[in-house]
Amino acid sequence: MSEKSVTVVDHPLVQHKLSLMRSKERSTAGFRTLMSEVALLLGYEVTRDLPLEMTTIETPLAKMEAPQLVGKKLVIVPILRAGVGLVDSLLQLVPSARVGHIGLYRDPKTLQPVEYYLKLPDNMEDRDVLVVDPMLATGHSAAEAVRRIQDFKPRSVKFLCLLAAPEGIEHFHSVHPDVPLWTAAIDEKLNEKGYIIPGLGDAGDRLYGTK
Repeated sequence: MSEKSVTVVDHPLVQHKLSLMRSKERSTAGFRTLMSEVALLLGYEVTRDLPLEMTTIETPLAKMEAPQLVGKKLVIVPILRAGVGLVDSLLQLVPSARVGHIGLYRDPKTLQPVEYYLKLPDNMEDRDVLVVDPMLATGHSAAEAVRRIQDFKPRSVKFLCLLAAPEGIEHFHSVHPDVPLWTAAIDEKLNEKGYIIPGLGDAGDRLYGTK
């Protein structure tokens, strides 16, 4: 795995807000707000290489050549359900982006991800795709989500998460060595139940107030 395949966004505001999210005392509303804020900051970093083209515009004073995004609209694909918590902030950055959805669950016998829902925009072959999920734990769901999306031959794919475990990164890049991965932190390990340690608990439960 190339070191360039993993980017840890170590901006002080990202790290501070992530620390606040980790606290078990954080309320559902507080957790949700912080996730939105962190997603906005991460989105700013992960979109820094979107392609641009020069186009002629008129300011109130003169004509000029100005850079604008080029090509088909970006596609954001959250992995249901927790990934949805990252979408609104990313749409604040790129309001014209399209949103797809993919739903996966873990088979209790094989422990492998099983797809139960997939809806993507048209013309995926001309689009850049950002797959999002708060946690990259074992990496199996993320790897399967990217594999399914790549069946539609998008122009590029990136994966964005808040937290990643070393085991998840290793598995993800054993399947997708060329897909860039962006995260706010790489934690210590997975426990016997597949939770990231020290982590922040179950992101979906904390986001939606379920157990």
